[in-house]
Amino acid sequence: MRHRVSWLFAASLVAMDAVMASLAFAAAYWLRLQSEYENIAPFDDYWGMLTIHVVTVILAFFFYRLYHRQRATSHIDEFYAIFEAGSVGTIVAIAFISLIYKNELDYPRLMMVYAWVLTILLVSSGRVVHARWQWNLQARGLNQLRLVIVGSGEVGRMILQKIRQSPGLGYEVVGFIDDREPPSVLGVEVLGTTDDLPNLLETYRVDEVIVARPEASHQEILSIIARCEREKVTIKVFPDVFQIMASEVSIGDLNGLPLLTVRDIALRGWRLSLKRAVDILGSALALLILSPVMMLVAILIKLDSPGPVFYAQERMGLDANPFMMLKFRSMRSDAEKQTGPVWATPNDPRRTRIGAFIRRLSIDELPQFINVLLGDMSLVGPRPERPVFVEQFKKSIPRYMDRHKEKAGITGWAQVNGLRGDTSIIERTKYDLWYIENWSLLLDFKIILRTMTSAFLDRHAH
Repeated sequence: MRHRVSWLFAASLVAMDAVMASLAFAAAYWLRLQSEYENIAPFDDYWGMLTIHVVTVILAFFFYRLYHRQRATSHIDEFYAIFEAGSVGTIVAIAFISLIYKNELDYPRLMMVYAWVLTILLVSSGRVVHARWQWNLQARGLNQLRLVIVGSGEVGRMILQKIRQSPGLGYEVVGFIDDREPPSVLGVEVLGTTDDLPNLLETYRVDEVIVARPEASHQEILSIIARCEREKVTIKVFPDVFQIMASEVSIGDLNGLPLLTVRDIALRGWRLSLKRAVDILGSALALLILSPVMMLVAILIKLDSPGPVFYAQERMGLDANPFMMLKFRSMRSDAEKQTGPVWATPNDPRRTRIGAFIRRLSIDELPQFINVLLGDMSLVGPRPERPVFVEQFKKSIPRYMDRHKEKAGITGWAQVNGLRGDTSIIERTKYDLWYIENWSLLLDFKIILRTMTSAFLDRHAH
């Protein structure tokens, strides 16, 4: 049954892409019709071109494996893939059309551009609708995968919570596998030990196994995988991010001696200049667009409580150099007079009335665009901490100071993955280090888009 449903999802996705690519070509013809004053052929003469365009785009998507949709693929990642595959498909379509219709029917360059842009936009929109429909059906129990988690520690619990937060992914957690055999974890039964894996996979008809034991040795991981080999299950391993941090393993040499580079910093050279250019342009536009909102917030703060509009706080930035980070004041002016430096908490009694509102919507962080424009911060990067907390964390968290190899950011990879506020510093550090060593401009854009879409839904903002 599940295989038939999976086939139905794939077939309906192909049909959706075909419809959207057809609409894109028709819209391109209509736009050309509006912009051309000369006589042009009727649309019926373009049916052959439309067919070539749709078929080549669909084939390009097949070659780019866009019909092997991963359950956890985000809309942003899918858009990047559609942009690449759609561009290739459109170019191939233009080549075939030019060859087949040479000297017979005109295919203007402007219409080509329209068809390319509209194909990417409409196909992406169609896939968002299709994904929502698929996730809704999977959340209701259709096409679910039965899953066991090996390891009931902190990582195993985190994976379980992520799955529960995303029912649309279509995972049913059958249970945990753990050698310590506690009776249950967060209401999910522990089925047995790793020695019982082969029998448990068959008994519970498991489809996927997630190994959530990053502290385990390579030999232990291989042993667990070997026990799963008898059954046709998908095996995924949650890595020790402190050990496996680099985006790629590159091969170099030292005077003829081969060496593997497993740890490198992605952001250097021209990439650094490109990121700074994006920071300047993005922060300037943000300040220009948001200036009316910032003016209104400033007035409300002054009316709500005595004290300054802005609150400047020392934070650690690039190369652990301190800088003064700007925020709208959301607490009383004497908030830390009695407590000293402490983290904000939910329902913090030190907040003002307007402060509770702007903190919940992250409006208090808008002045940090000034820090970005001045070069103290970046749009995307690890969140800066106060020096007093940095001194504490660097003594207990491995590689914590490596976070400061990159400018602090208004938002970051850890933040868009829910690690904000009163969350695990260890996990946050892992995400920050992964970002630093895997940086790309597309990753920055992805983080910015995810921040914009989730800014009003962040439950950790307080």
